[in-house]
This record gives sequence, structure tokens and C-alpha cells, in this order.
Amino acid sequence: MNPKNIFLAAALLAAAPAEADDDLLEHVIVTATRRATDVAEVSAAISTADSETVISQKLATDALQALPGVYLQQTTPGQGAAIIRGLKGSAILHLVDGMRLSNAMFRTAPTPWFALVPTSSVERLEIIRGTPASLYGSEAVGGVVQSVSRMPEFDSEEISYKRDLFVGFDTAELQQSIRATLDFGTRRLAASVSAEYLETGDRRTGGGERIGPSGYTSKALRTVLHGTPTDYRSWFVDLQFLEQPKTPRADELVAGFGQDEPSSSEFFFEPNQRIFAHVQHDLDSPSGFDWKFDAAWQRVVDDRTTRDFGAVERRYENNKSDLYGLTLNVSGDADTLSWIAGVDLYYDEVSSSRIEENTNDGTIAVLAPRFPDGSTVSQAGLFANLNWYVADRHTISTGIRYSDVRIDLPDGMTISPGRMSGDVGWIFDVSDTWQLVANLGAGFRAPNIADLGTLGNRPGNRFNIPNTNLESENVTHGDIGLRHLYANWRFEIVAFSLKYDDRITSVSTGDLTPDGRDIVQSVNAASSSIVGVEAGLTAFLTPRVRLEAMLNYSRGEQQIEDTEEPADRVPPLHGRITLNYEHDERWHFESWLVAAAAQDRLSARDVRDVRIDPNGTPGWASLGASATWRNETGWQVNLGVDNVFDQNYRTHGSGIDAPGRNISLTIRRQW
Repeated sequence: MNPKNIFLAAALLAAAPAEADDDLLEHVIVTATRRATDVAEVSAAISTADSETVISQKLATDALQALPGVYLQQTTPGQGAAIIRGLKGSAILHLVDGMRLSNAMFRTAPTPWFALVPTSSVERLEIIRGTPASLYGSEAVGGVVQSVSRMPEFDSEEISYKRDLFVGFDTAELQQSIRATLDFGTRRLAASVSAEYLETGDRRTGGGERIGPSGYTSKALRTVLHGTPTDYRSWFVDLQFLEQPKTPRADELVAGFGQDEPSSSEFFFEPNQRIFAHVQHDLDSPSGFDWKFDAAWQRVVDDRTTRDFGAVERRYENNKSDLYGLTLNVSGDADTLSWIAGVDLYYDEVSSSRIEENTNDGTIAVLAPRFPDGSTVSQAGLFANLNWYVADRHTISTGIRYSDVRIDLPDGMTISPGRMSGDVGWIFDVSDTWQLVANLGAGFRAPNIADLGTLGNRPGNRFNIPNTNLESENVTHGDIGLRHLYANWRFEIVAFSLKYDDRITSVSTGDLTPDGRDIVQSVNAASSSIVGVEAGLTAFLTPRVRLEAMLNYSRGEQQIEDTEEPADRVPPLHGRITLNYEHDERWHFESWLVAAAAQDRLSARDVRDVRIDPNGTPGWASLGASATWRNETGWQVNLGVDNVFDQNYRTHGSGIDAPGRNISLTIRRQW
């Protein structure tokens, strides 16, 4: 089976689709403009996942894997990270309702904390593929991933109630999950309370082997109060909490490629935790301006218990980020213009400590922390963005931003990489249904505490020493695309190219630790060029049959000092085809094929990484199907099977093999 041929053929499938409900294809997005806008008015490449897709997943990040332009990497089953246009980690900005989830501890490698967003809180996920530099500044280099939270809303003046109960089971990871939500209130004041609990066992991979330890538990709570005192004013107070008490890092606990024994005897995130408090006030004033004010606090806890393989010394780490944010936006519309301008302020303080216990005699020694304890990052940004309807068929968007970033380390060292950034976009309405779009952005990523001060053992058998002389990374990013957004089918194809200079990369010093780890240091020593194509299709073949397909391809080159090589961890050609059949109001059937080509274009770092086969990651294909039954009283039952033929494969760059044959059952009641 050739995955490339399968998905190229699927992307061309749009023959004679029948009439369908236009509303099913409408999308209102907020990430690309910082306010609610129809996707047809945005030049940027956008991918979305709705709440129905997210709630059926174990983690919010799992819903990203079926989207055009997105590749999902998993270091361990309790985590997930989006790779967009070959970039990852701190090169992708992560947001929740416009406020930063990305913090000073985000690594340049895949980062796990977007998986700490409760699935029941998500109204939709929105992904910008590209560089919206004027709106978001530092870190929005390869793209933006945002969770837009669900708000309780009612139409009646009388108190009303909505209830949602979801339970799930599966065989590959022995999942047991329950999620419950209660909304209550009136059209002027409504509240919501939700809770989640998830427990898994060790993952069963293709062929029947269970890889362990890889099981984890997760628990979440959310409460929100949403007020609409008038038709022109609204506000909310949102509190979110999610914790994984003890999540094993499977790639450290299982021997990787080229290893006879694992890197660690113990490696647990204990706990991974996120607390988020957000207040928003939105006023559509009589003057015609829309004012929006946000204040938020987020705490991410990334504590760890580790022990190198065969060692008697056990390390306990406490790592915490407290991120405070304030934003003020004002927007307006004229006959041919719409615009938004604002200011955002963030302050992030990192706490970190580490001790070592001798498991033989119980003695305790204090070690240097992973991050310099008490380090802070302050960010301030001023921005303006304009959408101009130049003529009947042409729309231009452009924006500019000034960002000031100040990094303070406990030793008195300060770095202040202030920068201008900007972008421009163009939409040409070829016809009533076809659009030609193009975008160009120049952005940057300021170094953070993870870059400046990450210390100690790192994945891939490395040991990192700090470098306090880092400067900002710089990117120039452009794309051009063709899309069809109306009637009974949607299609898009986008080609992109980016040049990423002064990249911070981990470079070997040539020395080894006493236990054989490669000593590395982060430096501004790399530049990358990445090009690619993204395609997506949704077509109603009949009123009851819908075809969805996506195909992503990226190719990257990088130069580190005097060495030219393939770029790090760039995904292979990959894609997905899904066929949906709505038999009647009660029965819905779905089948899907997911596949990836081989990736043998590896950097030297990829070859050293024990998560990646040094000969390259083989191609693979996985088939799945499901049946859903629902009735008029709100019951819904889904029975599915994924990886039907029990293929044993690994997603390129992930730290554990994918699940084998997996039978899942979910039961949901909404009333």
C-alpha cells in the first residue's frame, strides 16, 4: 500500500457532490484576528476541531491529529505536542481564550502542557498555520494553537438546565473515563460546573505487547460564570484545573533504538498540573467600538522524580511557572475597513529546585535546579492590525507590532530583546466560491528560561549546561493557497516556505558525563529552511455521505555551524481519509484510513535520539471504523475499532509505539 498515492487520489475526489446544508460548512474563528470573524474573511491558513471531536479524545491534543497542517507527536501517552510546518515546542504559540498558555519553561523540543486543557472545557480548537507576527509577537513563529472555551448560554428568562455525561472505555490503553457537565441559568446569567476523571493502563502496541510503565491518571475541574447584562456587554469568570498525579515518561523507561537498557530506572512527572483563572469583559460601545479586557493567571507545575538506570541516586525536582497576563483590545468596522489594536502585558516567574536522595543510606544532597530559581520573563506588546476591502474582489490585511521582552536571572543578568514584527495578507475572490490567498510575515522568538537555564539530564541521553548569551531567533514565513469555502464542499491547498535564522539549538560540547551522557549546550548556531504543501477536502458526495481528506508534506534543511543536514524531526508525508455515512437520525457510520510515508531524512540529533530509528522511521497505514447510535432523548452510543489489522508502528519522533488494535466504547447523555 502506497500512502502517497492513496492521499493524492483522495485530494482530487470531488466529483458531482450533491446538495448539502451550508451551515455545516460555516466556521467562525477568533485566533487569526483576535475577534470573531468568518474564515472567508481571513487570509491565514486555518484548521479547526469542534467540541464533539475533542470530547471523544483522551486528551485535548489528540484532536489535532486529523487536521490539515498539523502533526501530533507523543513522548508518552499522557502528553501530546503539535508540530506545525516542521516547527514545534516554543516555536508554536499556545493560547487559551486569547491568553498565553506558553510559558517560560517551554522547550524548543515538543512540550506537553497543552494536554493539560480539560477536554470538556473546549468549544473548538483553532490552529493558525503561519506567522501572525503582528497579533501575537514572540513565539508565534510556525503557528498558533488555541483552545476556545465553551461558555454556558441560555435563551430563556427562566432558570434552565443542561446536562452532559460522558463515559469511555478502550482496550489498547485500558481507558476508563468519565466527564460530567452541568449548565444552569438564564439568558442574562449562566454558570457551568464540570469534572473529569481518566485512568489508563500500560499501552498495548501492535502485535500484543504492553509497554510499561506507560499508564497514567488525570483529573480535572472547571467552573465558569458567564454574564450578559445587556445585548452589548458580556463578561465571564473561568477557573480551570487539571492534574496528572504521576505520569511515567515511557521513552526513558523502555530501551530505545541503539540501547540495550533504558536511560532511566525511574522517570515520572509527579505531578503535571495546570491551574488557570481568567476574567474577561467585552463591551460593544455605542460609539461602534468593541472593547475587550482580559486578566488571567496560570500556574503550571512540572515536578519530576527521576533515577538513572542502575543508579542509587534518586532526584526530586520541583518546577513551577506562575504566568500573569493583562490584555486590552479595541476594534471597529467602517465601510471598507475593519481593524483591531491593543496592548498585552505578561509576567512569568519560574521556581525551581532539585535534591538528590541516596536510596541506600537515605542521605540528601541539594543539586543545581533545572531552571535558575526566581528567574522572570516580562513581555509587553503594542499592536495594530487592519483589514481593508480594497475592491470588490481584493482584501488586504496588514499589521505591525512592537514587543519588549525582559529576562531577569537570579545572578543579576538581564536580557532585553525588544523587536518589531509584522505581516501582510491578501485575499482575491476568484469567484463567489473560490479564493486565492497569500501571506507574508516576519517574526521572532525571544529566548526564554528553558533556553537560558535548563540544566541536567535531557531526553536522547544528553546532559544540558546553560548558556546566558543567547539572542532572539528570527523567521520570515510566506504561503500561497487556493480554497473553496462555500456550497456543499470545501477544499484548500496551501504551499509555504519559511526561513528560520539564529535558531537556538542544542550543540554537543564533545564531552561526556561520568554516566555516558552527551554534554550539550543551547546556542544561536542554526538556521533552517522548510517548505511544504498542506491540503484539505470536505465533500458531500450525497446528502448522507461526506468525504474528508487531508494531506501534509514538509521538507526541511538546516545548517548548524558549518554542517548542512536535514532539519530536526520534520514529519514525513502523512494524511488521512474519512468517510461518513448518516443512515438516518439514529445511525451514523464512519471509517478512516491514516497513513504516513517513511522518514529517512534525519539530522545528526535525530540519529542520536533513542526515540528515532537511526535508519529512519518506516511508513505505516492504519484502518479504523465506528458506528454511532443516538435517540431523541439525548442518548448516544459509539462503538469503534482503530488499527484494525493491529499494525506495529511508531509516529516519527514519538517516544512510544502507537496503540495496536483498539476497541473503544463511549456512552453519552445530553439533556
